[in-house]
Amino acid sequence: MSKSSIITMDELLASEEVTQLKVGDVIEGVITTVRKHEVWIDLGANGVGVVMRREIGHGQKLEENETVTVSVVDPELDEGYALLSMKRAAKDRGWDELQRLFDDQEIIDVIAYDANRGGLLVELEGIRGFLPVSQLAADHYPRVSGADKDEILTKLNALVNIPLRVRILDANRKENKLIFSEKEAVKDDMQSRLTELKVGDVVEGVVTGVIDFGAFVNVKGIEGLIHISEISWERVEDPRDYVKTGQNVEAKIIAIDKDRLSLSLKQMSDDPWLDEVKVFKKDDVVEGKITRITPFGAFVQLSPAVEALVHVSEISGSDNAADPTEIFKLNEKKQFKILDIDTEARKIALSLKEK
Repeated sequence: MSKSSIITMDELLASEEVTQLKVGDVIEGVITTVRKHEVWIDLGANGVGVVMRREIGHGQKLEENETVTVSVVDPELDEGYALLSMKRAAKDRGWDELQRLFDDQEIIDVIAYDANRGGLLVELEGIRGFLPVSQLAADHYPRVSGADKDEILTKLNALVNIPLRVRILDANRKENKLIFSEKEAVKDDMQSRLTELKVGDVVEGVVTGVIDFGAFVNVKGIEGLIHISEISWERVEDPRDYVKTGQNVEAKIIAIDKDRLSLSLKQMSDDPWLDEVKVFKKDDVVEGKITRITPFGAFVQLSPAVEALVHVSEISGSDNAADPTEIFKLNEKKQFKILDIDTEARKIALSLKEK
């Protein structure tokens, strides 16, 4: 063999395009041997590597001569071969895809495999992530009284194994953090629908939750709130006496704030106060029922829709202020003199001492 035909080792390595393996490299290889506790991989010019059984995906079946993708855990053990992982390779590829989805803000379908009191557990591309309660859309947000954690968990469990359309809110490979948002996925469509609505419109919706201060209503994916003060012209003690979860309602939009509607049930009908107050005149002596007792006086119901106030200063003729709790009892009836009627403010002032 002539000297010109001799190939040096350096030239041989160069021809094979060998690169020094590093921890974290993701490369392809061919399976040469499948054993009970390990799988041996031919890495070509990079030598040989081994994948321990614990680093193979659960239930994954492998065959000799199959090409697989692996991640380098240790580029060279004392024995001269590389320690590899299929799980890590799948995870690395998964993070690459998740990062792309996050960067492009794509809307994707996911299915939660479990739930806890804080939200839903979701796995995508082999990476486990989380969909917090706060990032659920109006359709799925668990509206419960008193933030009852057990009731919240029950509602969240109902969403397990149900397809959800989401966007990735945060994807951090270093911190192994993956957060999903259903609200973000519907935001664009919701904002588009919000622009079509205006104050004064009458909309249909479904009550999704009734709590102490009002009721939440889903208006075609947009969240609406009927405050307790907008449920009825009557004084409402408990919203649950007027609306129920799952009930279909018609309500008037009274305000639009970012991604939420403020709704009113009572404004769907005329204010009965305006009719009933017509029978009362200043200086009339009237009978009323005590409905509330406060440090500053007592509220008195004069008719089904008309409520008045007797101020603490109008309870007793003495110079010392009387204690309303000592003068009145709930639901008792007393006679009062009407001091003033303010129709615009819907207020009536009464006096006990001048009757």
